[in-house]
Amino acid sequence: MAATCPVEFDTEYLRQQVRAEYQRVALEPHGEFHFHRGAHYAHEYLKYAWQDLDRVPALARDRFAGVGNPHRIATIYPGETVLDHACGAGMDLIIAARRAGPGGRAIGVDMTPAMRENAAAAAELAGLADVIDIRAGVYEDLPAADDSVDVVISNGVINLAPDKRRVFSEIHRVLRPGGRVLIADVVVQRELKLEARRDPDIWAACIGGALPEWELAELAAEAGFVAGRITERFDCFRNTPAEHKVSPDLHVQGVNFFAIKRYEIFD
Repeated sequence: MAATCPVEFDTEYLRQQVRAEYQRVALEPHGEFHFHRGAHYAHEYLKYAWQDLDRVPALARDRFAGVGNPHRIATIYPGETVLDHACGAGMDLIIAARRAGPGGRAIGVDMTPAMRENAAAAAELAGLADVIDIRAGVYEDLPAADDSVDVVISNGVINLAPDKRRVFSEIHRVLRPGGRVLIADVVVQRELKLEARRDPDIWAACIGGALPEWELAELAAEAGFVAGRITERFDCFRNTPAEHKVSPDLHVQGVNFFAIKRYEIFD
């Protein structure tokens, strides 16, 4: 099962590799990577609307490296609190903050220092520093109180986590009952071979830790979510070096995934 790393896998080394890779994206967004980045990619591959992208500072747009589009999954309503789970340089966070409006709040969590600095600067440039809160943290231990947010968004991050059950448990913890999960992530149609899952470079490219598609809904249900379903698919690795690192019958792709934290009913 792909929900956890192989037993002998050095998870701390993986975290260091992932942090180093995205620190490099933060500092050199136009460098050579195994994955696409930027506003053109977001529009052409992931169907982001130009009217949303035009209102995001280039500082955030250029460093965007998502695999899907959480904003096409469900509505973020004015006044809601949104948490962007591994927000990177803040493109999705800024779009979410605009949708939540002046009465709402947007919390961006990221483990990479340079990404947090870029996200904070981009929020300032967007005129949203008063509603956006950038916090240091990792996806297995979110710096947010229980039942404190209405929506969790995430884009290309769960595949990077060594323990995906714990990640879903943390998302469940911070969401209010009835809160929504708007996740974009990478899935495969069959589980990767062990040698691929042991390779931290393949993990950092968002493929080595990708879940088989059916496990995404299973893990969400185990954590206490209902109505879990894939809503859209994206060929996010087309024309990248990562596309050639795994066999074509895996059908690696980005997906949008929706789920709701169920209400607990007491007698």
